[in-house]
Amino acid sequence: MTENLARAPVTAVKLAGRESIYQPEQPGLKFPSIPTFETKAQQRQYLKERLVAACRAFAQHGLDYGFAGHLTVRDPEFPELYWTNPMAVHFAQVKVSNLILVDHKGKVLEGGYAVNRAGFVLHAAVHAANPDIVAMCHAHTEYGTAFAALGKPLAPLSQDAAAFFEDHVVIREEAGQVAVETQAGSSVCDKFRGVKAAIHQNHGLFTVSRHSIDSAAFWFIALERCCKQQLMIEATGQQPVLVSPERSRYSREHVGSEYIGWLHFQPIYEHLAATQPDMFE
Repeated sequence: MTENLARAPVTAVKLAGRESIYQPEQPGLKFPSIPTFETKAQQRQYLKERLVAACRAFAQHGLDYGFAGHLTVRDPEFPELYWTNPMAVHFAQVKVSNLILVDHKGKVLEGGYAVNRAGFVLHAAVHAANPDIVAMCHAHTEYGTAFAALGKPLAPLSQDAAAFFEDHVVIREEAGQVAVETQAGSSVCDKFRGVKAAIHQNHGLFTVSRHSIDSAAFWFIALERCCKQQLMIEATGQQPVLVSPERSRYSREHVGSEYIGWLHFQPIYEHLAATQPDMFE
């Protein structure tokens, strides 16, 4: 049997009006903040730049696989529409000018590139069925795809993995069958309610966010990393020591929220903005 850590009492942390314990109590310090916008146009430009940065981050982390991989974010003015990366353009070459705006029927309303059919089928269905979900990420990654073949949830093997404890689901519907028919999206769209991530058996990883594309992108990168770590641990043949449910929930509360996902993405964004200015073209 897998050994659990000894249980210890979990005490609540007083946030004093803050959204996270990581926000400084001391005033005047430099710390990322979520911007506000005077117009929808300003917000749209901001979201498009963040979507491009998420694609570039996926490229940096080696999450590309040919034309596979779809990242989406709702338009702030027309939430029935979403922005996504163009078909058959490498994540490293996505920029503001080649993003496309798509409706839930897969029609491209803005932009000159086609939409990925499989991406449209799944993402459009999830966005349509879950109006609270503002962003979604999927890619055919090396470790996530391998782990998905096991058809089981991620184990709380570390503080990082505990961020997904009771906050992800294993989807077995349409397992291993490429999603090009619209009914494929309909069969899985309800599975994303109340969680930030899904492991689609024999397919790969998905993350969603009710907060931002920043959060969805970071949690995807984190989930891929956790899948890699679990595969490495299981390859040793040793029984791992798991984080207890109480401690896992405590860690998820403080390092697994939508806000923390957004916060984690900020240094990634700043580095990309400084080193890859062409993404804003």
